[in-house]
Amino acid sequence: MIAALNLWAASDPGRVQRVSHAFGLDGQAWNEDLVLSRYELLYEAGLVGEASDKIGTGRAGAGRAMQGDHRRILATGIARLRAKIKYRPVAFELMPESFTFLQLQRLVEALIGLRLHKSNFRRQIDQQDLIEETGETTAESRGRPAMLFRYRPAVLEARALAGTRLPVSRG
Repeated sequence: MIAALNLWAASDPGRVQRVSHAFGLDGQAWNEDLVLSRYELLYEAGLVGEASDKIGTGRAGAGRAMQGDHRRILATGIARLRAKIKYRPVAFELMPESFTFLQLQRLVEALIGLRLHKSNFRRQIDQQDLIEETGETTAESRGRPAMLFRYRPAVLEARALAGTRLPVSRG
């Protein structure tokens, strides 16, 4: 896919720069938030199924074609979710009431599109005090039963209240 994209971009230095920036090539840093930019480049290059018919490239697309602009809508939603997860714990709205730490990590990895180091992820979650143990375990996996956790919505409420203090007049 990247080879075909580079071939398409090669004739225009502006395209080469856009591809490098969006896909983290040629020493550029990877930015997981650029989902929509990556999609738009793939569409312009005719490398997604729905673009090959519309712009007449005849190339095989990435995956199956989606109706209308559904892939663009999906890319926009993923980009917004990836941006929002950095300042609000939206992952917990997608989790069941009780979950294992591994389930939480896999969901966050799927949302941000990156693999996370298990110990670092656990430490970050523990430092923010976002979850608490339920006292129960699950036997869904082989080996030792996994501890179940639940989200602590009181943390989010406390943060929201702390940030919305009303001004008090002194006089």
